Amino acid sequence: MKFMRIFVLIVFGLLLLIAIGSLPGFGTWGNREVALYYIENGAHDTGSASLVNAIVWDFRGYDTMGEETVLFTAALGVFLIMRRKQYGYYRKVRK
Repeated sequence: MKFMRIFVLIVFGLLLLIAIGSLPGFGTWGNREVALYYIENGAHDTGSASLVNAIVWDFRGYDTMGEETVLFTAALGVFLIMRRKQYGYYRKVRK
């Protein structure tokens, strides 16, 4: 039964990836103007020695902050679930 659930999840995930990849705008380099601007002016506009750092932290700072917030929230959720599993859902209250 557990194998069947995992199999269905994998098949569903693959079908979802195929569906998203076939949509217009996904899987293609759609916005070349922005990418070319980053490549040509990134080092000069930010003063950074690394173009990757310039893009991630200067041009896309809010996006990066949002991704880190989601990652932190997911890690906190996993920690709380594991803690609940270790100590039990209901704790006995002493009277």
